[in-house]
Amino acid sequence: QVQLQESGPGLMKPSQTLSLTCTVSGASITANNYYWTWIRQPPGKGLEWVGAITYEGNMYYSPSLKSRTSISRDTSKNQFSLQLNSVTPEDTAVYYCNADRVNPITATSMGDYWGQGTQVTVSS
Repeated sequence: QVQLQESGPGLMKPSQTLSLTCTVSGASITANNYYWTWIRQPPGKGLEWVGAITYEGNMYYSPSLKSRTSISRDTSKNQFSLQLNSVTPEDTAVYYCNADRVNPITATSMGDYWGQGTQVTVSS
């Protein structure tokens, strides 16, 4: 069973840089075919895919957030992180980290796991 736990600042001011970390247990972040993803849900809206880092260390970003987003990993701590620059109130959301194991042949999900989510509020 893969378990994920987000950690982050909670309350931020506009123009600051958001840094979130996801600590993973039950699987190595370098285990084959895992995609480690950040997803957010603004209040009253649906889920928004932010970006991902693969088991090989390749990064993918949402086009709408790419200019402000960086995802990295620390294999020694089995963690991956999200950095979002120049936050605005529109970045207020619950941020989730997600682990998705992808079939390399069909590119379909073989099952995913979610963290409990962490609320990030951007307000002056």
